[in-house]
Amino acid sequence: MQMELETFVEKENYFQAFQLLPEYLQILENYSGLSAVQEMGRGIEAWLARTIRKLDNHLLGVCQTFSEESYLTVIDAFALMGDIGGMAEKMQSFFLQEVLSRTHIVLKEMLEEEVGNNTQRNRFTYSDLCVQVPESKLRPCLLKTLESIFSLMRSYYAIMSFCPEAKNNTSQSASGTSADTGRSHSSAVVNQDDVAATKSDRMPSSVSNPDASTSGTDAPFYQLRKDATKLVAYTFERGRRNLWQLATSRLSVLLACSAVSSTSIYQFLKNYEDLTIFILAGEAFCGFEASEFRQKLKTVCLNYIVTFHRQNIYALKMVLEKESWTIMSAEASQIISLAGLTGDGAALISPTSGSSTLPKDYFRGNSIATNTGRQNNGFASWLNIGNPFSFKLENGSADSPKGNVLFNSSVGNGNNSPFDEENEDLLADFIDEDSQLPSRTLKTKIVKGNTSHWKDGDISSQTGSSLSLLRMMDKYARLMQKLEMVNVELFKGMFQLFGIFYHHIYETFGYQDRSQSGKPLPDSQSFRLKAALSKITQDSDQWIKPQNSLYPSSSSLSIGSTIAQMDVMPTAPPSSMFTSYGLKERCAAAETVSLVARVLNRSRAHLHSVLSQNNTSVVEEFFGTLVDTVPDLAEHIHRTSARMLLHINGYPDKIANAKWEVKELGTDHNGYVDLLLGEFKHYKTRLDHGGISKELQHLLLDYGIESIAEVLVEGLSRVKRCTDEGRALMSLDLQVLINGLQHIVSSNVKPRLQIVETFVKAYYLPETEYVHWARSHPEYSKSQVVGLVNLVATMKGWKRKTRLETIEKIEAAA
Repeated sequence: MQMELETFVEKENYFQAFQLLPEYLQILENYSGLSAVQEMGRGIEAWLARTIRKLDNHLLGVCQTFSEESYLTVIDAFALMGDIGGMAEKMQSFFLQEVLSRTHIVLKEMLEEEVGNNTQRNRFTYSDLCVQVPESKLRPCLLKTLESIFSLMRSYYAIMSFCPEAKNNTSQSASGTSADTGRSHSSAVVNQDDVAATKSDRMPSSVSNPDASTSGTDAPFYQLRKDATKLVAYTFERGRRNLWQLATSRLSVLLACSAVSSTSIYQFLKNYEDLTIFILAGEAFCGFEASEFRQKLKTVCLNYIVTFHRQNIYALKMVLEKESWTIMSAEASQIISLAGLTGDGAALISPTSGSSTLPKDYFRGNSIATNTGRQNNGFASWLNIGNPFSFKLENGSADSPKGNVLFNSSVGNGNNSPFDEENEDLLADFIDEDSQLPSRTLKTKIVKGNTSHWKDGDISSQTGSSLSLLRMMDKYARLMQKLEMVNVELFKGMFQLFGIFYHHIYETFGYQDRSQSGKPLPDSQSFRLKAALSKITQDSDQWIKPQNSLYPSSSSLSIGSTIAQMDVMPTAPPSSMFTSYGLKERCAAAETVSLVARVLNRSRAHLHSVLSQNNTSVVEEFFGTLVDTVPDLAEHIHRTSARMLLHINGYPDKIANAKWEVKELGTDHNGYVDLLLGEFKHYKTRLDHGGISKELQHLLLDYGIESIAEVLVEGLSRVKRCTDEGRALMSLDLQVLINGLQHIVSSNVKPRLQIVETFVKAYYLPETEYVHWARSHPEYSKSQVVGLVNLVATMKGWKRKTRLETIEKIEAAA
């Protein structure tokens, strides 16, 4: 009998061994008084301990790689022992241990060169090894870790979903007669010696051959096996969350290493793709949304975006500081493609690959696998495709035909392969100093099919900085489609890039040199322009103002403010702020910012479609606050250019200091009129020879006339004393100026100087009308209206109380 027990165990027939064991123990019990039998009892205890250890090893093998025959072998044995509950708990413990050991072994093997000899490696904890993962080994480590965990999930799910009903009677009988496997329960496997053969002949067939007893579904053993598998499945269903949480906690430690944020954008997207596949598989496996690990992945993406965005900010600032504001050639403009912004670029995260066999029910962005794991197939559909990470490992981390669903990035107007030219744009991580464009290599490849994105003379308005900005924003738009869970933060980054570009142009070309006048002219900026500049300053203050202190580490940034409050490098004010560019450059700046706004307006609907409805307000705020105010910025630049080229900032004081207390009105006008006409003639000459279009020349001539009108109103509002004849002289000066300007320009001048005439005529208003007049003429500043009231009150002898009350009401209304 002892030899027979050993033979059964050697052949892994644990069921028959445990069937024979009670008979053996009964014999020993009957002769317990003999010393030899007592020795046998101690031997059987040792044999039982060895057998259970072998059975545990067999059980561990089932956990590592599921095999139906092996599983039936161990479950029959444990069922006969009456310890199915202990077996299920033990198997779960094995799975958890396997997660820990496999993930640790993966890193130890991958980092053999970096860590050193085996003795030293064995002393490192898993977290210690994660810290040492270099960028070059990150992706192989991640893929191997995912492959190992997914393999364990497959085995776990196979055990959890195993049901003996799936085997028909024919297959059961066939398995019962397959003696060559060494694992069958047939008595034929023990006919290798006389003792075993004799014992087998002695035992009833229904006991020595369990498969014979299970030929019918009503057999007692079949019911025992069925109940055992149900109990294991129930225990596994309850415990699968523990396996998932342990696996994701190990992955979280790996994803916390510094190499994740320093990898290239291409590698990061591939890692994101694999982790997204893993999450979808895991949600199908455990039957609930993996919210914690999704949040961890979102945090990883946000941290990467912080670094990525900072690099783009530095690149944009470098381009802006070196910008010459000259129009680039059409060939240079055609190098880039804006398919990402216009919606014809990288595909949304969706199952678009016809060759893919990944479960398409799970590719809905943040869809949740709400089934229990066995309903609606659950994880079973993932079992059919094999391990999606094994293929990538076997092919050098290449794209898997089974796993490339998430990032099938072929453009809509062609059949380009994944990661083609459009995705090569994502690799443009340096700035070419010659072209001032983000680039991979110096090449002049024309993007085919790109002409549809350039309309209305857009190509002729491009500068190096606008091309750089558009290319960066196009890259962000592509990433918004790929990194769906953080696309709002990417959009905010795009918002900030445009804001910095917007603010730089304003500071460079909207700055007015007022050194020629002791008292500056009233601020002529529109309310929308002021609001836009205020918003940019609020969101990007760190980038547009010099910093004297070192920047904080990115780890201190909160997730909710990663884009708006990132760390910055100390920077000096750009020298261009104090440089007077030529007329051609100033017009090019106004045109190029208008071009970028036109491109963004064409992408507005697409950006809405990429972001969820909950984030519509972010898009509208961006367009309403910045993009829609670009015409105000362009107008401000042109008006500032007109003032600078006219050189009339000092004229308000000349006008105010003219002699207005005249007794009689003569035929001569004041000398400042001739000086203004002379300045305007020079101004027109500068425009004629400025190298700008006729349309811009006419626009700047109109702004020049309006600038003269503003100077006249400001100068007249500063007059301290004036007679009625002096006020008539003001009208004479205005008429002479209008006649003179009409000889210089072809358009009608008088309407643009109407503001001056209205201001002059206000001298004759009754004292009770000034408050109403001020409210109905918001085009005049508060100081100008107050100056007018003070002048009229002085010359017409108003009571002090009346003047103070009038001024108080005017100031209150303003």
